[in-house]
Amino acid sequence: MNPDLTIRALIQIDRLQPKFAAYTGATVQGSIPLAGDTVLIGELAPGNEVFRLVDKALKASSVEATSQIVEREFGFFILRSPNNSEVSAACDAILGELGLSMNQRLKPEVESTQIITSVEPYQAQLLNKWSSGSLVVPGQTLGIIECAPAAYISIAANEAEKAAEIDIIQVQALGRYGRFFMSGSEASVQTALEAATTAIGMVEGIETASQ
Repeated sequence: MNPDLTIRALIQIDRLQPKFAAYTGATVQGSIPLAGDTVLIGELAPGNEVFRLVDKALKASSVEATSQIVEREFGFFILRSPNNSEVSAACDAILGELGLSMNQRLKPEVESTQIITSVEPYQAQLLNKWSSGSLVVPGQTLGIIECAPAAYISIAANEAEKAAEIDIIQVQALGRYGRFFMSGSEASVQTALEAATTAIGMVEGIETASQ
């Protein structure tokens, strides 16, 4: 094992919600996840470790690779299966290879949340220029949550959709910070944002000031 390796994020998400599954499927290059699937999402440093660990997980289970990316600092992956026991086996293979446990991953922190009511038309159009999901309609309420490490924003998006009727605008799970943009009625966005924040706060791990 690389002594400098850090599990920045590692999380198994059961029962992908329809909109989050559709968003993910539209933005990945590998095996497309479907609603109801289970996914394993990880973020590692140094980034190149992602190749070895994804290979180990694929050989140890019947999961399929949805995403495998090395960006400037970190490695990121998504593995999927309709069978959550196979995803658990992939997770165990990764942890076994590293000689670590889930409690040795970094614990996420919510960095900020925002609610913007009655989004102004020009603001909506600016957001729509880079949206990978639904379009923001002027007059809707916009909710934004930011967390670190970035990959944990995925559980925020999935839990937000479970909690309320919202549209997914953008899920940015790469880099130093993760950001999730959603829209809907003021009440639904408020409910979804609370669910997303709670989900991030429930993840166990190592607390660190330098994520």
